[in-house]
Amino acid sequence: MLRREFIAILGGLAAWPIAARAQNAQRVPRIGYLMDRSGPGPFDEGFLSGLREHGYAAGRNITIEYRWTEGKTERLPALADELVALKVDVIVTAGAQAVQVAKKATATIPIVMTSSQDAVGDGLVASLARPGGNVTGRSVYAPELTQKRIELLKEIVPALSMVAVLWNVQNAGGVSQLREAETAGRALGIAIDSLDVRIPDGLEDGFARAAQAGAGAVLIISDSSTISNRSEIGAAARRRSLPTIFANKAYLEGGGFMSYGPDIVDSFRLSAVYVDKILKGAKPADLPVEQPTKFELAINLKTAKALGLNVPATLLARADEVLE
Repeated sequence: MLRREFIAILGGLAAWPIAARAQNAQRVPRIGYLMDRSGPGPFDEGFLSGLREHGYAAGRNITIEYRWTEGKTERLPALADELVALKVDVIVTAGAQAVQVAKKATATIPIVMTSSQDAVGDGLVASLARPGGNVTGRSVYAPELTQKRIELLKEIVPALSMVAVLWNVQNAGGVSQLREAETAGRALGIAIDSLDVRIPDGLEDGFARAAQAGAGAVLIISDSSTISNRSEIGAAARRRSLPTIFANKAYLEGGGFMSYGPDIVDSFRLSAVYVDKILKGAKPADLPVEQPTKFELAINLKTAKALGLNVPATLLARADEVLE
């Protein structure tokens, strides 16, 4: 009797590693998705599309743990800690502030940026070619874009002498982009007026200040708060009859006038490439940060009409997308 039980125990011990390996083989990777926004939007569908291109389907062979700040940026640290406690395999996030929070929460879990601005200047990576640490991903940063946006505003408003730059005072990364605007303004002979506001509460006051200062247009520095409040920004600009220019075309859905920059939905889609490589064993420190090579011009003619603007035919011909 004892002999039979001993043999049974040995058989069970021999089978255990096989069962354990089978269980590990069936383990579903878990992605932590940390966004400083109120909820899902078109960018997120871009990421899911990218995952599908690499054979991943949420709920089937991958799990996504979504965490939204719901308009409360101060929630970022707690939400990042939740994802770390869940022991996710990778954290996907956007914007310098969210990446910095995630980086502070963990030095071991890989972090993929979907659309960072100045990743090196903001201290997120050591260099674009060799990020080091646990952060890599997509950058939408190109300093020459700021000057190009001001030049586009000049085409719309030939007498333009001042551009107001509206940025979220809670976003430290906005300062470097403001400096770029000031440099571009000097090169173009256009004064730059800084509108550091709290978003959304300070939007109305910010546009009022721009109008009082004599600004002929407003350049919006993009971050999670501006994209979440794009409709409020569009409405405030129309009330003050001020044309606006943004970093990407998603803002035009909220009534923005014009945008010039990379396709952010596509940047989110391409960030799935990093997730796939990391899940297959690659280290973020060895994956170069990629930058956009294509930039899109989009114009909202409905907003142009509301503002009483005449968009030159030559500019319309260059536009990649025209909303009517």
